[in-house]
Parts: sequence; structure tokens; C-alpha cells
Amino acid sequence: MSPLTVLVTRTSAQAPALVEELEAEGFEVVVEPLIAVEPLGDEPLDVGAYDWVVVTSPNGARELVRRPGGTPRHIAAIGPGTAAALSEAGLHADVVAEVHTQEGLVETLREHDGRILFVGAEGARSHLADELRADFVPAYRTVEVGVSSLPAADVALLMSASAARAYARAGGRGPAISIGPQTTAAARQAGVAVVAEAESHDLRGLVDSAAAWRASSRS
Repeated sequence: MSPLTVLVTRTSAQAPALVEELEAEGFEVVVEPLIAVEPLGDEPLDVGAYDWVVVTSPNGARELVRRPGGTPRHIAAIGPGTAAALSEAGLHADVVAEVHTQEGLVETLREHDGRILFVGAEGARSHLADELRADFVPAYRTVEVGVSSLPAADVALLMSASAARAYARAGGRGPAISIGPQTTAAARQAGVAVVAEAESHDLRGLVDSAAAWRASSRS
């Protein structure tokens, strides 16, 4: 039985690990980056006045590390992938949300007091900032990378809402597997057929969902 081909639609520092895990599961992998990350400055991120710094993506974690403006008292991460990006740079996430969404992080942080700084993407959802009365600093933006056509694949992995929208604009219609509910919503709104959503909203969850989808599609 020939292996299925998986299209990875976003590159990041974690991409080699994702490709390695997919190949270990017997998939053929083709990587076609549809979005790129652009920092929004180089000035230090001043965290000295805050009790908590919140990051909701590995990109936010890397910007926090790249632009040090003091040592955070406490750090909260949306999920294990973001916590791992912090750890790689020598920072420790004191809290990792059990449910890897802004809603999950809000519920986790309700138990903690103090001023909060949310370091995220330009145009990020305001739910976390609104609910926790957090200050927000846009540290990076995502921009689409133009492609003339998408490579052939049996299933696409969508790792963010922006990647889902870019995939649709590049002509992608699925089947696709989403990393989480916001990505699923963005993909479906753009006309992409989402066939599965990762139970854990991280790279391991994507790999497990791809393997489960393959098993069900071949049964």
C-alpha cells in the first residue's frame, strides 16, 4: 500500500520535527510555506511592570526571547509547543493551559492575580486581553507567500487560521486537518473541507490526527 502524501502549509522552527514525525508514521511529506512571520520591531519588550507575560504561539515566545526587556516574573503559555519554544531559549512556562486555546488559558489564569502582558500577533483575537484585562503588545505579523499552484497531496495540515486562509486563496479545498478550533473555523469559512481537528492543539496532535484519518479513510 503506497504512503499518503501530506502537505505542510506553514514552516517554522518546529517544521523539521513535524516532518520527521510524519515520516516516522509512514507519510510522504511535501512542505509548501504559504505564510511568513515578520517581526514588528527590535526594541526590548518591557516586562518589568507585569506579574505575568502570556504567549499564545511559538512565534510570540521567540519574539519575547529575542527582544528581552527584563526577566518575566511568571510566564503562561497556550500549549506545549509554545512552552517548548520558551524552554529552548532558557525560559520556563510557569503555567501551560490544559485546553490549548485562548479560552483555556483565560480559565487557567483566573486563579492567578497580578498585571498581565499578552505578547502576540498583530490582529490577534482580543478574547484573552478582554477577559483578563491584559495589556497587549503586537510583536509580529503573518503575511501570505504567493504560490502559483499547490503541490498534489492527499491531505493538508493547517497550523493556524492565517495558514488556512492562505491555503484557500491558493486554491486549496482539502481534505485538511486543523490544529485547533480557530483554524477549523477560518478554514471552513474559506470553503476548505476540514476532515479532522487535532485533539491536542499542537504538532503531536496533528500527527496523531493524520494517522487516525488515514486509518479511517482506508477502512
